[in-house]
Amino acid sequence: MYYKTSDDSRNNLFLFFYNCCRYDINPHLFNKKVIGMWRCIDTWKRSSINTLWCLIGCSIGDFGTIIFFQNTEYSLTDMNIMIIATINGLITSVILETCILYKTMEFQNAFKTAMGMSFLSMLAMEIAMNSTDLILNGEAIITLATLPIILLVGFIVPLPYNYWRLKKLGIACH
Repeated sequence: MYYKTSDDSRNNLFLFFYNCCRYDINPHLFNKKVIGMWRCIDTWKRSSINTLWCLIGCSIGDFGTIIFFQNTEYSLTDMNIMIIATINGLITSVILETCILYKTMEFQNAFKTAMGMSFLSMLAMEIAMNSTDLILNGEAIITLATLPIILLVGFIVPLPYNYWRLKKLGIACH
């Protein structure tokens, strides 16, 4: 239902986003060069593959930690478990990336590249996955019903950033 009174907060929020997306107010949102940058299918494919490798690496440590605490007696809070899971996810992702890169370069360079790649992207993926887990399950547990949703969110959240990084900066992790 659409409210016509100006004091309705939902209406104000709608008007805020509507006005932000108007061409006459914000013509830079419709810049053909900017819009065209996001239309490269090859870059989407490449960034999707890179994001998938990162998702695999992060999931190993993240889910392994959560499943460990799910099946053992412990006195940690759910937030502490999620922090440990995030750290382990980042570590396993760097290890996996190093192993993949080691096929094409020396170990030291492979490790430097794995550490230097987008840590922000991995951190965003971890936070998104753990937040989704807490929202859907209410605690730090892994269930088969929520696992696909958690993985999907973990894939989608860093994908635009990875695309932009690959397209604009020419930087990829593999």
